[in-house]
Amino acid sequence: MRDSETFGVEKGHGEEVVAWLNEHAKTQKIKLEARLYGYSVATKNFGEFEMFSWIGDVQVARKLIIKASKRFKVKVIEGGYKPKDKVLSMKRFDFAKVKRGDKTVGQLKFSAPRFGNSQWEIEDEERH
Repeated sequence: MRDSETFGVEKGHGEEVVAWLNEHAKTQKIKLEARLYGYSVATKNFGEFEMFSWIGDVQVARKLIIKASKRFKVKVIEGGYKPKDKVLSMKRFDFAKVKRGDKTVGQLKFSAPRFGNSQWEIEDEERH
């Protein structure tokens, strides 16, 4: 099982979307558990997002977050994309797509210190 903390939903919709994800996973007998962890990020191009973590299968998580985006008509951050090149650095990176339904509206680059327990921060963002 994988987990990720670079998934998010438009600010103000976090509780209802996470509750729906958990309920939908339970009714479909899918192993996925999502929870808000009280952290939000602000982007210049896409607005504010409430970040949440999940535990389960990455493909299921991506499919359900897109389904939630369509259902609640909100933008979501679909994270967990790793850089292809393995460069040693003092920071760890994660890439994410900003989606509205099936449509990708942008891309985000998150970074966090490799050591310590710091939150992810947006380092770069790009509109599509």
